[in-house]
Amino acid sequence: MSEDKSGAGPKSVPREAVLEASKGMLQRQLYAIFTTPVDGLGPVFAVIEEHLQYQVGLEAEGILHAAGPMWTDDEKSWEGEGMVVVRAASCAEAIAIAERDPMHKAGARRFTVRPWLVNEGSITITLNNSSQTFTIR
Repeated sequence: MSEDKSGAGPKSVPREAVLEASKGMLQRQLYAIFTTPVDGLGPVFAVIEEHLQYQVGLEAEGILHAAGPMWTDDEKSWEGEGMVVVRAASCAEAIAIAERDPMHKAGARRFTVRPWLVNEGSITITLNNSSQTFTIR
């Protein structure tokens, strides 16, 4: 463990300690790809269609868990940032997935990948047969 000199406790703990502390929970390993524009939104919009097709392809393959734009903090606009969460066997594989994205291949955005252990949360899907509608929350 990395100790915090302020007395607040450790700054970090080994992965194994986190897994032990959350045993019995989901412990699904995913990877979050944070993507930001390199030179404004012009280059982003130039490849947006190819990027979205790539995302839909990842979804069809069962690789894409979730993706979408990240609003500004005031929730009023978009400055080109996004987050993509993928299922991958390793961080290296998640990086390779990000590198194949037309957005990154074109140099319109740069990315970082962070491993993300999902333990808690829920998804509720309501299917209404009579109206043939559904809601997801």
